[in-house]
Order: sequence, then C-alpha cells, then structure tokens
Amino acid sequence: MKRLLNTLFILSEGTYLSLQDENVVINSEDGSRRQLPLLGIENIFCFSYKGASPALVGECAKRGIGLTFLTPNGRFLARVSGRSHGNVLLRKVQYKVSDSPEKSCLVAGCFIFGKIYNSRWCLERTVRDHAMRVDVEALKNASQFLASTSKKVLDTTSLDTLRGLEGEAATSYFKVFDEMIINQKDAFKFTVRSRRPPLDRVNAMLSFGYSILASDCAGALESAGLDSYVGFMHRDRPGRESLALDLMEELRSVFVDRLVVSMINTRAITEKQFDKFENGAVMLNDAGRKVFLSAWQGKKREEIKHPYLKEKIQWGLVPYVQSLLLARYLRGDLDAYPPFLWK
Repeated sequence: MKRLLNTLFILSEGTYLSLQDENVVINSEDGSRRQLPLLGIENIFCFSYKGASPALVGECAKRGIGLTFLTPNGRFLARVSGRSHGNVLLRKVQYKVSDSPEKSCLVAGCFIFGKIYNSRWCLERTVRDHAMRVDVEALKNASQFLASTSKKVLDTTSLDTLRGLEGEAATSYFKVFDEMIINQKDAFKFTVRSRRPPLDRVNAMLSFGYSILASDCAGALESAGLDSYVGFMHRDRPGRESLALDLMEELRSVFVDRLVVSMINTRAITEKQFDKFENGAVMLNDAGRKVFLSAWQGKKREEIKHPYLKEKIQWGLVPYVQSLLLARYLRGDLDAYPPFLWK
C-alpha cells in the first residue's frame, strides 16, 4: 500500500522555489530562506506567481513528486509530471475505451453513480444529525430525487444523457446545500453554485477544495500508470486532465463538501478570512487558505475503512486506491469499476 507522504503548500505570493543538493529551497520575498529535504515530500502546491527554478522542476519530475502551480486564489494553472510510469498496454486500453462512446459511458456511469450516491448520503446525514434545525422535507425530497436519478444513470448508454442526468442531480443537490449549513448562516449564505468567479464565501471554499482534489486525483492516476488527460465523461481538451475530473466526481461531496460544511459549522473559518473584489468575486485570503489547507491535511490523515476493499486506509489514499481499481478494471481483472460509495 502506498504510504501517504507530506504535501508542501507554498501560500505566499512572493515566494520562489529552487533546488540545492537534494532540498527544496523556499526563498521568501523578505530575503529569508528555508530548506526542506525532497525525501518524504509527495506533492508541492505553489500558490505563487514567481514559480520555481527549472532545476527543481526537473528534480521533482525525476522523483515523481507532483508539482502543481495555482494562482494565489486557488485557480489551477499547470501541473508538472515526469516520464510516464506504468504499463504502456494499460494506456492503450484506456485510449481504446475513451474512443468508444458506449464503453466510455459504462465507466463514466460508475463515476456519476458514486457522485450521486455520496451526495445523497450527505443530505441524509444532515437529516439524521440536525433534524430539528433543518427543512427535513426539502432534504428528503432532494434525496429521493437523487435516488431515482442514480437508477437511471446505470441504465443509460449515452454520454449526452448521462451528462443531463448528472446536471439534474447536481442542481437538486445544490438547491438544498444551504440546509447543511447550521451555523454562521448570515456570513455563509449559499444560493447557487458559481464558479468563475465564485460569488460567495461557500463557493470560494468549494472551488478552492475542488482545485486541490483535482490535482490529487491527477497524481494518483499517473502513479497507477493511467493517462490523467484522457477521460471518459470529460472528453479530450488540450491542457485539461479529463480523467482526473472524472475520478474526482465521486469524491467531491464526501471529501470537499463535507469539509467545507464542517469548517463553517464548527466556526473553524469565519468571514474575516475572505476578500471580496470589485467584480463581485469572493476569494479566500492568505489566512483563509492556511486554515483551509490545515483542515484539508488533517482530513487526509484520518483513517477510514474502504467500502470495497474492507481495509483501513487514510482518506488521502482514497484517490490512489480508486485509480488502482480503475486500472484493474481496464486490464480486465474486474467486471466493472467499483466507485467509492461512502456511508
């Protein structure tokens, strides 16, 4: 089993990363320097426009360390990966499946079934834990709609139909998302999902979390020998890691959404940790990103029992396990891809 190593987050906008011997050197804007050994680092997320030296980029690629560049507000820019590892035959099978709309739909349907199942679980858990403080009828109605939609997902053989079902399910889910927010209702009011840019504090947290999750999924897929740019539901587009977007669908609600709701309800984050801009965009500020990423890392270290393998693993290893299961399915070792169904 893969060991969950450390992730280095660079949040200061004026920071430049370089290489010295076998260490990553963090050069701060104020002239200070700090060194950390690359041994033991699994991923580096850089939220600085200054970037990193070519020597460090090359060393990270050589060692298989994920190096991801994002804007200070968390929007994905690029991800560096080295030479492809894994069986070339596996990737050839992946490409063949991707070229077939019917076969792609079989895999994509499993991803979307997992997404809808987990979204429904989030709503049902809210009813169970906070029945006296939420609109139970609205949550139950949305849950029932998701249940009926999930049955249709597994029966469809059309990607266009599947996308339509996924869109309807997402609309129903986010329509009652605000019900899961119990505390700080005035500061964290949610009405509709907005992306580019996020127009409220909840959307700012969701978008930030999804960016990190997508990069984690991309790294996991590459480590399993798969091509993260060739997807099944998300079709090929230059520069887009389509398979990573596919894989993260089933993990969005249980990983990001639950973390966002928990941070708000426990007051781990407040309205002071956000900035609002003239165009209406709302973003996490530097303090907010630190709080979010600290909670993110804490969640990744939590142990769970994987619903399919029945083994204890850390949350942070879930994308890697799902990538390996996907690879096994494509090789023909499994009859179907088993999505991550959490409860």
